[in-house]
Amino acid sequence: MEVVLGVDLGTSAVKVSAVDREGKIVAQQSEAYSLNQPEPGYSEQNPEDWVTGTTAAIDRLIKVDGIKPDEITGISYSGQMHGLVLLDDHNQVLRPAILWNDTRTTEQCKEILDTMGQDFIDITRNVPLEGFTLPKLLWVKENEPELFNNVSVFLLPKDYLRYRMTGKIAMEYSDAAGTVMLDEENKTWSTKIADAFDLSQTIFPPLIESIGFAGTIGDTYAKFSGLKTTTKIYGGAADNAAGAIGAGILSSNQVLSSIGTSGVVLKYEDNADVDYKGALHFFNHAIPNKFYTMGVTLAAGYSLSWFKKTFSADQDFTEFVNAAGDSTVGANGLLFTPYIVGERTPYPDGDARGSFIGIDGTHNKADFTRAVLEGIVFSFKDIMRIFAEKGSNFDTVVSIGGGAKSPLWLQIQADVFNKKVVTLKNEQGPGLGAAMIAAVGVGWFDSLSDCAQKFVSYDQEYVPGSGNVEKYEKMYQLYKQVYGQTAEISHKLMEYRRNNL
Repeated sequence: MEVVLGVDLGTSAVKVSAVDREGKIVAQQSEAYSLNQPEPGYSEQNPEDWVTGTTAAIDRLIKVDGIKPDEITGISYSGQMHGLVLLDDHNQVLRPAILWNDTRTTEQCKEILDTMGQDFIDITRNVPLEGFTLPKLLWVKENEPELFNNVSVFLLPKDYLRYRMTGKIAMEYSDAAGTVMLDEENKTWSTKIADAFDLSQTIFPPLIESIGFAGTIGDTYAKFSGLKTTTKIYGGAADNAAGAIGAGILSSNQVLSSIGTSGVVLKYEDNADVDYKGALHFFNHAIPNKFYTMGVTLAAGYSLSWFKKTFSADQDFTEFVNAAGDSTVGANGLLFTPYIVGERTPYPDGDARGSFIGIDGTHNKADFTRAVLEGIVFSFKDIMRIFAEKGSNFDTVVSIGGGAKSPLWLQIQADVFNKKVVTLKNEQGPGLGAAMIAAVGVGWFDSLSDCAQKFVSYDQEYVPGSGNVEKYEKMYQLYKQVYGQTAEISHKLMEYRRNNL
């Protein structure tokens, strides 16, 4: 038996999947690690934990699941995006990695726009946000100057893990795009950005394609892990790019609707011609010379879990969601905006806060639950509206995550989006995408599209109901007005909380 390994390096754990030529996951192991928050807004991890966690998972695949090292043909990766890993001239880690969800860099984001303005957005195709890598790099430069003087190269989480396994330094394009230091259209590090912020070109790692050959298992790691030095390693991808591949989002007629703690709407783009002017994230894809656009709802599934925990903690989750079916389309005139931890797209506003609008004495728990489900989907429609405004069309939505586990919620998506919504038979997300990259790398398939035909299978299909579409469009037009009419109140309430803690 031949297998490839897909290593999904997440924020709370690493999951390693062994996948055969038929696309079947024959074994899977995971290992958790800790998240450190030394100060409010800080989020850090020890990169060594990623290495030891991955090695422990691979060790169990070999010793517990019986995967033989010489059966492992290739390995690739999906990685948490944006995290900053700094190495010295001996390739030793200089400080804990600063992660994607670290928010200490508000001043640096302002500095970037004050310094470069629209020029920065034109080069990177993105607005600088706290989650991205460049603001973190500038924070270290300004707040830890002695340490920064010892920086030889920076990497992202899965690229550091790959370095430890191969001994070779590189970064692949889909993750490099999320640093907001890449000239995305020309696929080079931007000298203009480096010069504007006095960053030496020497700290920027070499760039490779996601399906590019990155080396073989190094001698040291082979002794450490039990893997063979003949095992081939491939670049891998940012988690959202890998997740899109694992969901079969490989053509411009499809959009991914992913409802996890946060929510992601992701669209494949054939070329760089479409310009969203920073309104959406625009990144290089794992597919060579292709791109994807992405919008984020910060509290998608989190809004639902918060509501359940607060008002229905003892109820079974499936029963809790299904009870929303006792309400009506439009939740009997009740609207919910899911801005309970701020918002990202289309309103990059950390102080935005959620609302229930239209409450009266006739509303019951089913109405409130349905309003939460609908509000999350309305927030996704906000993102899809940006696609439409740029003439970027699609006809199919692939739904994954929590939103794909409820027939009611899937039908709400089809009705609100007015698009066909489909689910996956074997939803494995970024880990499967990573394995698919390795499968193409070792030559099992000629392309990721060919691989998807074998590895990705669709399941249920939901189509819009014409009467519901019209009703939801009326509710959505009201939903769109809520942010503009509540933002100032939210900001003043947040100011009150800060001053009265």
